[in-house]
Amino acid sequence: MASPHKERTTAKSKSRSRPVSGDPSDERHVRKSGERRKSNSPKKSQSPVKRSSKTIERSKDGYASSQTSTNILSVDSLAKLNAQNEKVQISERERAVEREKKEKVVTGRVLKERGKHRRRDDEDDEKREKRKKRRIVSGAILEEGRGRRGGYLASLSSEDNGRRKRICWILIGFLVLLLIILIPVGVLVVGKQNSASDPAPAGSAASGTPNNSNLNGTSENDIPEAAKGSFLDPFTWYDTQDFNVTYTNETFGGLPIMGLNSTWNDSTQANQYVPPLNQKFNYGQMPIRGVNIGGWLSLEPFITPSLFNSYDPDLGIVDEYTLSQHLGAAGAAQTIEKHYSTFVNEQTFADIQAAGFDHVRIPYSYWAVTTYPGDPYVPKISWRYLLRGIEYARKYGLRVNLDLHAVPGSQNGWNHSGRQGTVGWINGTDGSLNAQRSIDLHNQLSTFFAQPRYDNVVGIYGLLNEPRMTLLPVQPVLDWTTTVISTARQNGIKQTIAFGDGFLGLPNWQGKLQGIEGLVMDAHQYVIFNVQQIAFTHQTKINFACSGWTAQMTQSINVATGYGPTLCGEWSQADTDCAQYLNNVGVGSRWAGNMNLGPTPSDGSILTPSCPPNSGTCECADANADPSDYSDTYKQWLMMNAEAQMTSFEIGWGWFYWTWQTENAVQWSWKLGMQAGILPTKVWDRAFNCSQTVPNFSGLPENY
Repeated sequence: MASPHKERTTAKSKSRSRPVSGDPSDERHVRKSGERRKSNSPKKSQSPVKRSSKTIERSKDGYASSQTSTNILSVDSLAKLNAQNEKVQISERERAVEREKKEKVVTGRVLKERGKHRRRDDEDDEKREKRKKRRIVSGAILEEGRGRRGGYLASLSSEDNGRRKRICWILIGFLVLLLIILIPVGVLVVGKQNSASDPAPAGSAASGTPNNSNLNGTSENDIPEAAKGSFLDPFTWYDTQDFNVTYTNETFGGLPIMGLNSTWNDSTQANQYVPPLNQKFNYGQMPIRGVNIGGWLSLEPFITPSLFNSYDPDLGIVDEYTLSQHLGAAGAAQTIEKHYSTFVNEQTFADIQAAGFDHVRIPYSYWAVTTYPGDPYVPKISWRYLLRGIEYARKYGLRVNLDLHAVPGSQNGWNHSGRQGTVGWINGTDGSLNAQRSIDLHNQLSTFFAQPRYDNVVGIYGLLNEPRMTLLPVQPVLDWTTTVISTARQNGIKQTIAFGDGFLGLPNWQGKLQGIEGLVMDAHQYVIFNVQQIAFTHQTKINFACSGWTAQMTQSINVATGYGPTLCGEWSQADTDCAQYLNNVGVGSRWAGNMNLGPTPSDGSILTPSCPPNSGTCECADANADPSDYSDTYKQWLMMNAEAQMTSFEIGWGWFYWTWQTENAVQWSWKLGMQAGILPTKVWDRAFNCSQTVPNFSGLPENY
């Protein structure tokens, strides 16, 4: 978004505060109950009585007389032997019951072992072997009479029939209860295992944190000593969901591929109106209908105010730089990575596809690649989340516009560039150094994203978000742009390359950078960061969206009157700048006239209300109200304002809405606006276009 300081009459001077493997199996398991060693099954002994009988029979046949050492058993001996046999059988049953008890203890221990920590692979081989020898009492053991069902119950006398029946009914009741409990659990587990194509939650429901189950079966010993504790060590990651956690130090352009799977599928189609990823998207002929995923990898206070509003204002925590500095290296890494993990996940991309979008623009910052001396930013962690986000986009057929949102030194001095205040890129003492650093960054980035896996899913390679060319020297910015374009092409980037209009005004780009193939200009169009345009009435704002934006886009796409290929990379349906922290942390609004940026007017402060003249006292309470409290007329206006802008921007290459989600700024979130009924549930499903008459909205207050 753009600055609270510089005003424009047409486009915008904005300041959105701005101014794998699959899960490895557990190798240790309980064997099936039927897999028992033969040695564990007692042999049925042949009765000594029968053997004696055979001896007697032989004697009658005359065989015994030839065996002088054979003695015929007496009747007394037989009786004693029978008594002894009965004792043996009783002893056998007692031993069977005892074995069953011991085996149940073993079973309990095995099941308990299965619930232990996922890193059990480090146990020594001797203990592992012992666990493999354990067995569960069931199946064949019970059938042989050594379990309760064939042993204990079968030994009850006839006078115990009543008790036996009661025990049977108790056991049946227990089994039914057990099935009632286990069947739903089993269905749930199987459902989770079979839902690979369904979005997975970012964390476990019970703890609210990622379960990181794909680390099961992976050992910390697989990580080389030199990599342990580094950003390549998955055991240090807050979230491993959908990452390949098999260690690799392979890089492209010096950037790691750690976390990526080796295969991918580009056959997915976002919706019926666009081709699948592996077929060409005809830019300039079919409109881009995209959305930004802002405030995720490049923090923006108005999108996630919860990260900023718990601090004393005197601490001056107003951007990612000061937040990281205050939290310290460890605290910043913990806090910000948790934000990366929870703010956006697979469901985000599934919902974006379901709303009918075909592109996503993903802002990210230079510290995803590296940091420099004195930087407090969390280094490199956001890189793997960027790569995972691209893979989620691929899964849902969404093409990606890569947007480098912050470079060393800050290209605009607004909080979404990392550090609010001075513009130190190309400008100032270290301007040249920071310009070269950003060229080096693009050398690495373009080498990485020139890999074949990104040929289809990355549709647009963005150079830099909102360089503030109303303050920066224009020619050095153009020279930097041509240098980076050349570098990217030499490294193999085939995609369309986007450059920012720098707030120069679209007509002023005629003749600049023309003749370079494969470029598109990215313009950001808002009316609320300009005191003249924010004062338009509701009817005038929609008329301007239909006439003003349409005229500018028509002029820009004509190389005789403008640059040529042009898209709108950011816009919003908001009609005020009232959202909390939109104009920086602790700063008010143009609308209400309390935008105090400093002690003097030259600091850009606006202390006179900017809502439509003669409309009464300007206030933000209604604009910031819960959308359930919006009047039907206001909801109608918000929807129409969005539809008018979509119509205008599709005269060019199309558009990206700012942004998909916010914590509470409804008029800046497509997700929240859609839920509130003020944005279409499908981007192409519109009731209004600019050929229709715009109502005067006479019943809608202009000042709220």
